[in-house]
Amino acid sequence: MQAIESGRQLDRIYLQNNLHGRPIEKLESLALQHNIPINKVPVEKLNGFNISDHEGIVAQIARVQYLALQDVISFVVERGETPLFLVLDGITDIRNIGGIARTAYCCGVHALIIPDKGVGALNEDAVLTSAGALEKISVCRVNSLMKAVDELHLNGIKVLASEMTANKNVFECDLKEPCAIIMGNEEKGIYPALMKICDEKFKIPMRGDFESLNVGVATAMILYEVMRQRALI
Repeated sequence: MQAIESGRQLDRIYLQNNLHGRPIEKLESLALQHNIPINKVPVEKLNGFNISDHEGIVAQIARVQYLALQDVISFVVERGETPLFLVLDGITDIRNIGGIARTAYCCGVHALIIPDKGVGALNEDAVLTSAGALEKISVCRVNSLMKAVDELHLNGIKVLASEMTANKNVFECDLKEPCAIIMGNEEKGIYPALMKICDEKFKIPMRGDFESLNVGVATAMILYEVMRQRALI
């Protein structure tokens, strides 16, 4: 709690699942205010951190510094740049996240937008996989991707979803205007309610009859199409 109140950024808090009481309630409230996920776990999980006196709570210090979405949008607009955001929905493999972050940084994405739950931890392994890109690119962690899309819309940013069953091809979309692109889990895709509030859906055309592309590869294809279009302005 002292770390949170002093402004120290935490990636997540692991809380023993049978702990209760006013101090725990206060911690949960404080974590909620600061958008820090709490995982309630058995004591065996906490013992695995090799901390002898954890007293039922372990907090992981964030390797990534999280920024407020509106602050990043305002900063980009004030610099006179065309916003480009990447939203990750349900992507749990840290190798994919690391690779996506690396490509996003190279392609000029202004920030990754991730939910506080249901996404792989941006830990040391993720940073290493990204070749350090996760420490350079802005990351916005939100408690609701639905609310994040609303915020993007309020700022005049179009939201597009990558969906393999869409009718429109990616190169038929106008990606020169301010936009955010949602990439979903390879198996489950994008959360249906999130898909409904997107402005456009597009697909990457494929010649072979196959279920889907790897999400990291698909993201790279899409972002290079954004670069191609914007280079022609």
